[in-house]
Amino acid sequence: MALAEPLTLYTAKTCPFAHRVELALAESGAKPNKDFIRYEIDLKNKPEWYQPKINPASKVPAVAFGGPKVPGDQPSPESTKIAESLVLLEFVADLYPDSALLPKDPVLRAQTRFFIDAFSTKFAPPYYAFQSGKASAESVLTAFETIQNLLAPEGFAIGDGKHFTTADAAVVPFFARLEIALKNDYGSFPEGEGKSTWEKLQTEPRFERWRKYWADVKARDSFKATFDEASGLVLVRCFGLN
Repeated sequence: MALAEPLTLYTAKTCPFAHRVELALAESGAKPNKDFIRYEIDLKNKPEWYQPKINPASKVPAVAFGGPKVPGDQPSPESTKIAESLVLLEFVADLYPDSALLPKDPVLRAQTRFFIDAFSTKFAPPYYAFQSGKASAESVLTAFETIQNLLAPEGFAIGDGKHFTTADAAVVPFFARLEIALKNDYGSFPEGEGKSTWEKLQTEPRFERWRKYWADVKARDSFKATFDEASGLVLVRCFGLN
């Protein structure tokens, strides 16, 4: 279903937060250059107009919605500007209510939001601490088990696992970049610990459900269309993790 109002997404290939929104749009069936404008922001050299006209926080992702149809680098003051990746995930779900991004059932909707919150509070902190050399590899593996225990028995994250939701869109960009970082041993942890942690995730029986989940996600057309491995590699290097 085409949108009645123009939509411009300001994004960056290297940014996992922006990747969340690109995944949601892809899952909704929206096509870049047809249903929305995708405008790439160089995070190292942002346009002078971006902060005052699009996002005062000067971050991606952000969208300009409504107003006249204009080029991405000439945003209209008549359009509504919206930012923050989790807000935008629900915005996309509301724009495309026939998609499965947010379940119709209120219990499943709550579970979707709980899953995202658990990732933000239970997984992200120990992982970033590990990357910074301030936590053990086992703390990361424990965090993986925490998230794995919230997954549906098969398929995707929520409910019967048949539908890709905002819960999946919220975590997939980070798992993708985490894979790159661990496999290439990019981090402030002891040399070889990233690779050994990734090996445990790939071989230990306790992570079998997460492995299947990750394989299912990577097989999605939406993931293939929106993830650029080279840009993910740039990101982990930019954080000084090499």
